[in-house]
Amino acid sequence: MDNNLKRELIIDNFENPFHKEVKESQEFIKANTHNESCIDNIDLYVKINDDIIVDAYFDGEACAITTSATSIMLKNIIGKSINEARELMTEYYHMIEEENYKEEMLGELNAYNDIAKQASRKKCATLPFQTLEKTIKIYEESR
Repeated sequence: MDNNLKRELIIDNFENPFHKEVKESQEFIKANTHNESCIDNIDLYVKINDDIIVDAYFDGEACAITTSATSIMLKNIIGKSINEARELMTEYYHMIEEENYKEEMLGELNAYNDIAKQASRKKCATLPFQTLEKTIKIYEESR
């Protein structure tokens, strides 16, 4: 993915984030994660039925990296099983840490494949997935 496309994806998903709204409902699991070193503070709302992520939304204040990564993550997890979401998470973390990963699995999330060059931005790029991990844990503990 070339740098212009990466920049375009990040800016578009920051300015027009997918599913950015509040979903206060008993059907949605809510989790919060924040970055102690900046403004990033997101609430993630995930609806899971029979181990399938059927819907997800987010809200909060965050930088362009966190907001866009959350937006793109949501596009990639809705309709997926918990196991598929975990596999996506694993590949994403491998990419962020500059380890071998399945590039084809990540799609638009590949826009963050150079984030390791800015170590301080790793937290921004991984915050949405950390929040997703929390929602999955809440779901599994409630079963």
